[in-house]
Amino acid sequence: MEARDLLEALLELAEGAQLEIRVLSRRSASSEFAPTESAACRVGDRVWVVLVPDEPAESQAEILARALGRYRAGFLESRFVAPGVRDFIEQMAGSGGPD
Repeated sequence: MEARDLLEALLELAEGAQLEIRVLSRRSASSEFAPTESAACRVGDRVWVVLVPDEPAESQAEILARALGRYRAGFLESRFVAPGVRDFIEQMAGSGGPD
């Protein structure tokens, strides 16, 4: 599956799972205090995923997959997820990389 298609599928899942997606504008991403890489975190009861626009689609997909696997596993269990997308989420959730 192409990285761009995978990212689109993950963004759709993230919306359904009520993750709050924030895509930085190119101007704000160039700000001195802007994040330099995409990340996910819990803020109270909400989960925010901040995507940096200059990162490749594959990197953004990895962050989304980790966030879905870590914070919304129950949601994923109750939904049909295409096998390739589900495999990617499981692979990223098990990788333990930074998010």
